[in-house]
Formats: sequence, structure tokens, C-alpha cells
Amino acid sequence: MNKASSQVRYGEVERETKETKVSVVLDLDGGQSRGIETGIGFLDHMLELFAFHGLFSLGVKAEGDRHIDDHHTVEDVGIAMGQAMREALKDAHGIVRYGDTFTPMDEALVQIALDISGRGVLVYDCPFQREFLGVMATENVREFLRAFASHAGMTLHVRRIAGENDHHVAEAIFKGLGRSLYCATRYVDRQGPPSTKGTLD
Repeated sequence: MNKASSQVRYGEVERETKETKVSVVLDLDGGQSRGIETGIGFLDHMLELFAFHGLFSLGVKAEGDRHIDDHHTVEDVGIAMGQAMREALKDAHGIVRYGDTFTPMDEALVQIALDISGRGVLVYDCPFQREFLGVMATENVREFLRAFASHAGMTLHVRRIAGENDHHVAEAIFKGLGRSLYCATRYVDRQGPPSTKGTLD
């Protein structure tokens, strides 16, 4: 087993602006179950799926200017979760680095491919038919993923392959993101960072 596998991989972030106040705790290797309360029921549901299928312990508390709309809260939760992910991975020595999955949810099918590269990039091809899922604007699925990928330092591709029900498509995205991150953050018997350059910076 890789020597790094004994390390605690934990990130904790507190982020406060004039628009939102967000706290995130993330343990990549499970641990104590934590609550998720963003004030946006659909986002809570998606983050619970992400954590469950990624086998992560995730806690999120968020307060935001939801009297305006949900944009700032969703985006800032993505920022804080990305920062917590980056903190949990630290130098990323010994991890697989890449993860990709096809995740079905009934008639929906979504492909997720990611690279913990140190570079935040989102490539997104996932149109929705509905404007809202619950009180969350479907356009903010993309905003969450963009913020998360940028601040986690990962390249993230999201592609909708099939799906008629937008709720099912969204579920497949968040389940697939958790599953792909689980694969990418596992340890392999390799010394140093997972790059022939010798660094992910």
C-alpha cells in the first residue's frame, strides 16, 4: 500500500461575502456523517448523492441572498467545496489522478471524465429542458460545476448522452461526479505526484 494512504485527507473551508456565508467540511475517506443544509432543497439532494456515491463524508452549511435568487448560494457552495477538495488532496502524491464514469439514472445517461490536474477547466454539454428543478435554476448546475472544478484545480468534462427527465439527468451528473472523484482520488503504488512533469502546478 502507498505510504500516503495513511494520511488524513480532510478539508475545511469557511467563506463569507456580502452575498453568502458558507462552511464546508470534507473527508475523502468517509468518516462521520455530516449534515447538508444550503437552504435549497434540490441542491441538498444533489450533494447528498455526490457524497454517498463518492464514499465521502461531506458537511455543508450555507446562508445566502436567496430573496434575490439561488445563483450566489449555488456558486459559492461550489467554490467552497472546490477549495475543501483541494485542501483535502494537498499535494496529491500517490493518487490515480484520472476518473471517468458513465452513470445511468433510469432513462438518463451522463458521462463524467475528470483529471485532478491542478488546472480548473469545465467542458459542459448538458442541456436541460426545464428552467427550474425545485427552486434551483437548472442553469446553476453548470455554475456549481464550474466553480467546483475551478477551485478544486481539476479538468471536468460533463456530457449528457440520454435523458428525458431533467431530475434524472441532474441526479446522474452528481452521482457520476462522486463516482469519478472516488476513482481519481484512490491511491496507487507510485511515488511523487501523478505527472511525468514531476508537479501538478
